[in-house]
Amino acid sequence: MRIIEELLSTLNMEASVKDIRQGLFHTAVLTRNCGLAATLPRDALRQEQPSVKEPGSLLKKSVPELAQLCYSESIPEAAIGMATINSLLEINEERCLNLNARDLIAEKGKDRKVAIVGHFPFISELRKLAKELWVIEKNLREGDFTEAEAEDFIPEADVVGITGTAFTNHTIEQLLELCHPEAYVVVLGDTAPLSPVLFDYGIGAVSGTKVIDPDLALCCVSEGATYRQIRGIRQLTMIRNGKQVC
Repeated sequence: MRIIEELLSTLNMEASVKDIRQGLFHTAVLTRNCGLAATLPRDALRQEQPSVKEPGSLLKKSVPELAQLCYSESIPEAAIGMATINSLLEINEERCLNLNARDLIAEKGKDRKVAIVGHFPFISELRKLAKELWVIEKNLREGDFTEAEAEDFIPEADVVGITGTAFTNHTIEQLLELCHPEAYVVVLGDTAPLSPVLFDYGIGAVSGTKVIDPDLALCCVSEGATYRQIRGIRQLTMIRNGKQVC
C-alpha cells in the first residue's frame, strides 16, 4: 500500500518500545509518544486464531519491526502496527483544530449526499442534516449497506467519511479510489494517522487523537474502555488547507 509506505518513510524510528496494551476495543502502544488504534474485536474473531502470534515477546521487538505489523493480515496485529505508527507521529498542532469529525462532517454534509464507511455514534444526527446518507458497514445495523455496495454509493457522495480502521484492514486505497475527485473526504477515528501525508491522496481532513496523558490512556485501554471512555486524550482535526475548514 503506497499510502502506508509513504507514511512509514516519514517516521523517525529512533525510539524504544515501552509498553503495549491491547484491550477489547482499543490498542495502545507507547514509544516516543502514545498511539492508539481500534482493535475491531468482531472482525478479529472471524479470523484464524491465534490472532497475535508472539504475545509476551512483542516488547522485545524494535520499533520498525512493530510498525511493520501494520501490514499483517491479522486484525489485532495490524492494530498494534497502526498504534505504533501513531505513537511515532510528531503532530503539528499549529495545523490542527480542536474539532471533532462529527461537527466537521455535519457542516460539510448539510443538504448534501454523504457516504460514511463505519457506523459511528453520530449517524442518527447526520441523517437529519444530509440530503442523502449512505452508511457502509461490515457489521450491519438497520439501514446500513454492505461493503460490496460501497462502489454504488461512494462515487455519488459529495462528502465521504472513512473510518481510520480502513488502514488496519487494508481497504483505505480501494475506498479512496471510489471517491469522486470533487468529494470532500474525511478520515476519522483513533486509528487515523494525523499526518499531512494523507493529503497527497485526496483527503481533505484527518480527525484523529493525540494522547496527552499516556498513563491514564493506557490504563483505560487495558481495562476495556470504548473510545468515548478513554481519558487522557484530545481530539484534533488536521485540515488540508491549514486551519480553514471552508
